[in-house]
Amino acid sequence: EARIAAWNDADTDNIPVYEPGLSEVVAEARGRNLFFSTAVDQAIADADMIFISVNTPTKTYGAGKGMGADLKYIELCARQIARVSTTDKIIVEKSTLPVRTAEAVRDILHNTGNGVKFQVLSNPEFLAEGTAVADLFNPDRVLIGGDATEEGQEAMQALVDIYNNWIPRERILTTNVWSSELSKLVANAFLAQRISSINSISELCEKTEADVNEVARAIGTDSRIGSKFLKASVGFGGSCFQKDILNLVYISRSFGLQEVADYWEQVIIMNDHQKKRFALNMIKNLYNTISGKKIAFLGWAFKKDTNDTRESAAIYVADELLNEQARIRVYDPKVKEDQILGDLNYLQTRKPEENKENVKVFEDPYRACENAHAIAILTEWDEFKDYDWQRIYDGMLKPAKIFDGRNLLDAEKLRKIGFKVQAIGTA
Repeated sequence: EARIAAWNDADTDNIPVYEPGLSEVVAEARGRNLFFSTAVDQAIADADMIFISVNTPTKTYGAGKGMGADLKYIELCARQIARVSTTDKIIVEKSTLPVRTAEAVRDILHNTGNGVKFQVLSNPEFLAEGTAVADLFNPDRVLIGGDATEEGQEAMQALVDIYNNWIPRERILTTNVWSSELSKLVANAFLAQRISSINSISELCEKTEADVNEVARAIGTDSRIGSKFLKASVGFGGSCFQKDILNLVYISRSFGLQEVADYWEQVIIMNDHQKKRFALNMIKNLYNTISGKKIAFLGWAFKKDTNDTRESAAIYVADELLNEQARIRVYDPKVKEDQILGDLNYLQTRKPEENKENVKVFEDPYRACENAHAIAILTEWDEFKDYDWQRIYDGMLKPAKIFDGRNLLDAEKLRKIGFKVQAIGTA
């Protein structure tokens, strides 16, 4: 109820999710054709089409623990829809799901015994956090999967007609349900694979005096490769990439495809390695002891233009440094203290009181950096580039060090001020 109340806040700047352009969309549509309500049963009963958009987290128990998708929320939704519905409905899977999940949803819905008919479609979202509103208005493609039956084709056409109000028909792809479900997992796996690939090369660059940015530019101009997702960094995060790849690994193993599973699991292994080596490099360059040293973190969200911190690289870098008894000072323009401490407490590496004592969160970046031994750039917020770095340098302990985990800052400019700068993929 509290979350729905927040979505109904008179000031749309206070809605629970920060996303550029979202508050404006809510302000324009809320109360007209957009409603936030806790009356779920009534909404289900009234609807012709229902989108299922619940979390499908990685399982933390039982078979598939740590890899498989936990579908309990999907099943609960299906059972609630089956229980409440009195008229025929189209059910649209919007959540990212293992291939053939629609089979389970359909089985629940078709055994209600009340004569209601359901058509189940797959319509995965391909929005990127930070550009979600723009992506919705102008997507590369919309994917809709449905049955080959006459009823299935009619259901798909109904959803096509909705999107066709603002999206050209040629960008709306239709497939069978299973291809649609699998395509979402594969899309995220391919994107994450590119990040891990360039990150693996970044480590090689550091040993050979090559520059990963120059390498990325050189290969990115090849039209067969392209430049997107070739930005070396401390590692990818977010709610999707790791979860979906682990799901793909689990599905592959469940079908006995061990080599396929091993191939995709390596993307995750490389990402974990990148985060860990970034932290270990900081420790090494701070004379192999950071106990009691103040380390400023600029950024905590997994990427810029969002307040989402799920699987953020900052969490795992902080955890490594806290194991060495560092004192961490965090500034992120959109992430609050309770969220940051909650992320660390979730790892259960140490007691919550220890995290609270050793991690301080600031609303002013200059205060966060004051008397720090080093700064770590963990999120690529644009505002970081515009700071008064001379002022920051003057307030730090010397030698003042910057570890740029996003290759965001002008390293040469900072070195002229006096900083010692280490960036990803440069010697």
